[in-house]
Amino acid sequence: MFMLQFGTGVQGGCPTYRNVLNIMKEFNLETSPVHLTVSFGKGKTAWTNYAPSELTERLQKDIERFEKLLKFINKFEAIFIFLPIAKVLKWYGFSEDFCNYMVFPLTALFFGTGNQVPYVSSAIMARVFLDDDLRLFDYDSKRLLSQTPEMFAFPKLEDMYKTILDNCGLQFHGNRSVSKVIRGHGKVTVSDQSGKVEQFDEIIFACDAETALKVLDNPTFMERNALGNVRYFNDLIITHEDEDYMNKYYELHKAVDQYFIHTDQNDPEKLEMSFNLANYQPHLKGKNRNIYQTIYLNDHLRSIWTEKELDPDKILLRRWWRQFAHSWHHYAFVVPLVKYIQGKQNTWYCGAYTLINTHEIAVISGLAAAHRLGAPYPFPKDRLAVKQFDQYLLVIHGHSRVPGLNKTSLLSYVMAPFMLVFAGLSLIVNFFYKAFFA
Repeated sequence: MFMLQFGTGVQGGCPTYRNVLNIMKEFNLETSPVHLTVSFGKGKTAWTNYAPSELTERLQKDIERFEKLLKFINKFEAIFIFLPIAKVLKWYGFSEDFCNYMVFPLTALFFGTGNQVPYVSSAIMARVFLDDDLRLFDYDSKRLLSQTPEMFAFPKLEDMYKTILDNCGLQFHGNRSVSKVIRGHGKVTVSDQSGKVEQFDEIIFACDAETALKVLDNPTFMERNALGNVRYFNDLIITHEDEDYMNKYYELHKAVDQYFIHTDQNDPEKLEMSFNLANYQPHLKGKNRNIYQTIYLNDHLRSIWTEKELDPDKILLRRWWRQFAHSWHHYAFVVPLVKYIQGKQNTWYCGAYTLINTHEIAVISGLAAAHRLGAPYPFPKDRLAVKQFDQYLLVIHGHSRVPGLNKTSLLSYVMAPFMLVFAGLSLIVNFFYKAFFA
């Protein structure tokens, strides 16, 4: 017998998450290397990132064409950032099988929250393959994927967060949920759920956009639009040991695969995903138990979920979580406005929702808020970490890391009027979108 401990949600990242890895190094936290293996589909629609399949052979022409399309999307990213991947694939005449059984499942692997895969920005998908610094795979013109890239897995999340909290030199007050934030006269007044009131010079919201907007007293026009346009969805994670269920809906190579994607037969745009935690969470290896997690996406679609087919006696844990989706809507109506709520009324915002839902962006966003309040950027010797931080700081804060006149500060001055026009267009288009389409 042993105490079974496991994490939920994303449990690691890729080697380009330099700010995450540097933070962990600061606290002597070790990651474990893993090679990403994925099993997509079932039967005739099955394929993997490590072996040829009947599906990839049949769809090879589409695979070759998709590589060219991704390069075109990447070249004109400023336009395609607002175009959903499903629309782009349809306009360019790709087959339904290629869209439903290859592109959408692959998109779900990275951006599946809320079952909004068809609406994911096409430019974001192109970056998975073409960004020189951040890409996860090299494109294979015959099989689409043919690599098992090296990734890393976190240690036990509970232990990791406790170590950081115990050693970061800050006071942490648990069980004090914020109920109201009032700003005025250069101060920020915060009330908790018990009625206790404290006053601060500045406040950083390191939480989801919904919570920030809920507790703000008298939010500004830009805050209502930037925070209010983040779309969240309720997903259900069930941790279980039901191998009969897994074999029914996935091609189960339980000694190899970490990720599994299931496509709904009646509506192929809808997906579910599962994980074999024993194949990548280091503390579960060698326990001789395959622990699975299945994520059911968007509770508004619960009628098509397969959760009822799980054996109740093999369920270990049920947990709801709320996540935003990477739809084109996010990049059209949220991201262009975030710059204009940073620092206003002594208020700062960080979190993955400010740009893209990854651990790396979440960490960078917190470092950026701290930097704007005077903290030096802690990893100036790591070239890639600095590059990612500078890019985020420029886009989301309109600010240069290095003070004075330099290349980045000049770029921020040049970009400022264009970003202002862009934000204005975002507000106008969103007004008409809500009026006629929402």
